[in-house]
Amino acid sequence: MKALLSVEPGGPETLRLSEVPIPDPGPGQLRVRVLACGINYPDVLVIQDKYQFQPPRPFAPGVEVSGTVDAVGAGVEGWRQGDSLIATLSQSSGGLAEYAVCDAKDAFRIPEGRDPVEAAGLLLTYATTIHALADRGDLKEGETLLVLGAAGGVGLAAIEVGKVMGARVVAAVSSEEKAKVALAAGADDAMVYDRAPFDRDQARALGQAFKDLAGPEGAHVIYDPVGGDYAEPALRCVAWEGRYLVVGFPAGIPRIPLNLPLLKSCDIRGIFWGGFAQRAPDHNRRNVMRLIDWWSAGRIRPRVDRVFPLARGGEAIARLASRSAVGKVIVAMDA
Repeated sequence: MKALLSVEPGGPETLRLSEVPIPDPGPGQLRVRVLACGINYPDVLVIQDKYQFQPPRPFAPGVEVSGTVDAVGAGVEGWRQGDSLIATLSQSSGGLAEYAVCDAKDAFRIPEGRDPVEAAGLLLTYATTIHALADRGDLKEGETLLVLGAAGGVGLAAIEVGKVMGARVVAAVSSEEKAKVALAAGADDAMVYDRAPFDRDQARALGQAFKDLAGPEGAHVIYDPVGGDYAEPALRCVAWEGRYLVVGFPAGIPRIPLNLPLLKSCDIRGIFWGGFAQRAPDHNRRNVMRLIDWWSAGRIRPRVDRVFPLARGGEAIARLASRSAVGKVIVAMDA
């Protein structure tokens, strides 16, 4: 089978399309004929040896796949060859290949006939988001949700899940084009911020812009998958006893003055979906089943930015790393 392998630390240009053996499923596992693989920010980091989990080389990046069951390992019940699924892969790798192996407990059945490209954009971004907003953010109907990076994969998921949960959603993005996308996804308001870095006056102005859109109470929940210089201005607009959710920091790891959570009596809460899914698998499965129900009912729908063939999977990772993607970047085996 063909696989796009990381053979040395570096950027997407270091990936090599190679022929490798088709893997066999072990006990409790499924072999998946991969139809599509969603690209996520950890894929940018893992090939550079900058992610918290580092698989041994050579490895194929990609942890989120859609496909069909090709073989069933010993002890697995409820699955048969040809079943459609979405799954996350262990070892932080394996998705950019024609076949992959997953633990059966990490696979979710999807309705027959659903677009596998769209399905490959559902699991990580939306599961992260429902965990963030429902479990960690305690988002309530009628509250204001501020979403940074709102035109990216997790940002758009936050808009949709926030609206399903009854929130007023304010989207913050880096261009007018992205603002239109955020509004089309259901955001109630949108603002365009400048590119960082910011000096003190620019940071103060950004904080005021957040406040103006959030309203007199401020944002009850802030969903931040961006970090960097955007974090402190966003936190300054948090409501009394609000919840600031740390989802990621492609713009850099921020340094937060701790007087801010004191003055607002607010919480800063980390979002590590992978750790949550391992520690509370039954709760995570309930969350994902809710998402699949919402997807089937048309209440959420992953927006696909671009689709790349396997041979150009490095370009897919580079597009995500550039922060130019509007929605989810997908690699499809038949593209």
